[in-house]
Amino acid sequence: MEFSIKAEKLQPNQAGALLYVCTDACPCSENNNDETAALLCASLEEGQAFAETKIIEAGRLKSVGVVRMKDTQRATVEKAAKEAAAWAQKQEQLNVCLEPFCAVDAPLVAEVFATTLGNAVYRFERYKQETSPAKLTAAAFYHSQHAEAVQAAVTVAEALVYGMSLCRDLGNAAPNECTPKFLAKTAKAEAKKLGASAKILEKDYIKENMGSFWSVAKGSKEKPYLVELSYFGAEDKEAAPVVLVGKGITFDSGGISLKPGENMDEMKFDMCGAATVIGTFCAAVKMQLPINLIAVVPTCENMPSGGANKPGDIVTSMKGLTIEVLNTDAEGRLILCDALTYAEQFNPKAVIDVATLTGACIIALGHEVSGLMANNQELADQLLAAAEDSGDKAWQLPLFDNYKEQLKSNFADLQNIGGRAAGTITAATFLSYFTENYNWAHLDIAGTAWKSGKEKGASGRPVPLLLNYLRNLNA
Repeated sequence: MEFSIKAEKLQPNQAGALLYVCTDACPCSENNNDETAALLCASLEEGQAFAETKIIEAGRLKSVGVVRMKDTQRATVEKAAKEAAAWAQKQEQLNVCLEPFCAVDAPLVAEVFATTLGNAVYRFERYKQETSPAKLTAAAFYHSQHAEAVQAAVTVAEALVYGMSLCRDLGNAAPNECTPKFLAKTAKAEAKKLGASAKILEKDYIKENMGSFWSVAKGSKEKPYLVELSYFGAEDKEAAPVVLVGKGITFDSGGISLKPGENMDEMKFDMCGAATVIGTFCAAVKMQLPINLIAVVPTCENMPSGGANKPGDIVTSMKGLTIEVLNTDAEGRLILCDALTYAEQFNPKAVIDVATLTGACIIALGHEVSGLMANNQELADQLLAAAEDSGDKAWQLPLFDNYKEQLKSNFADLQNIGGRAAGTITAATFLSYFTENYNWAHLDIAGTAWKSGKEKGASGRPVPLLLNYLRNLNA
């Protein structure tokens, strides 16, 4: 979808559908000369955010929509934008009037509407013979006074939609296509396309150096890969980078600790942590953010076979800690722990791992909020602020040393599960053993990475949260 910015007032005779956005304090009767929009705006009842009508102009039927919001809080704007998007995506060309908004509010409204429109027209139909591509292909934003600020905001939205769409494409791909090799090759190709560097480490390196990662990968005929993407956009190329680490289990059967058959197809989404990291990395590079950024993606399948991990096996991590594998379906932490150890070599400013790690997180927080745990409160606060600002919500859970008691093993340095109690926290506690030498945060996105039911598919979250965090680093 193409976006453009017009440094002028929207004229009623402009070709294409017209969308007027305003607030209670400054309705559509002000700052524009479209009588239809003014009448439509005045007709909105209390609590009603959107209305539309059709008019005849020069012998042609034309659609006009009005969005009227009580305020410009992000949640209000997002709700209104979603209502308008349901109508807007049925149009071929859209013209959006932002004239009532000041220099502060216009960029926010533009960013939210552009992002919402971009996500609304997303389709994943590459396996279908009959497709229904989105009708809307272009949207122009009009503001006679603050076009430059609107342009900057829409540029952010374009990068965000790009990153989210990449994340969703990877997550939605069938597991027989999106294998570890496919994920690694796609990550490398997307990074190279944007001018970033990419390195892929293969089976021999993993088998020799990453015993915990390898213990999961060896159960599948698909080879494992470790992907490293690098971008140095800071003025000081030697400045400590932020490292994003994403869990890339392209299909999770549970291994020998086999999952129930119901909804097992959704375990193709178990690589959404990796998809998020790749999407965020590429969006940041596309924006040319002035930061140094590295993405690390361990990717493999978790399958049952004669060579797979068995409950009771003891494996040695890259750090040297031995791990008793009590449940082979707690495999995400087994590949992440070696990736987190690998990240230490970069002397990072911060490391953030993203993973569909625990069903317990869904029980605790549902599908609206990602779980956040960290060993550094300043980093946690930065991520929480980014979550709030982006509307991509997260909630912090504790990470007290007491939880380490649940991971004690009689036979190894630690075990890979801590029982039913506090499952999300003990999973993060396990990872904390491998992050002691840097500032680290963990995002459990098991409840937010994809949707089930009629709207089944990858959500693209938490790309908005992470991209907002990266944008704020030099704010």
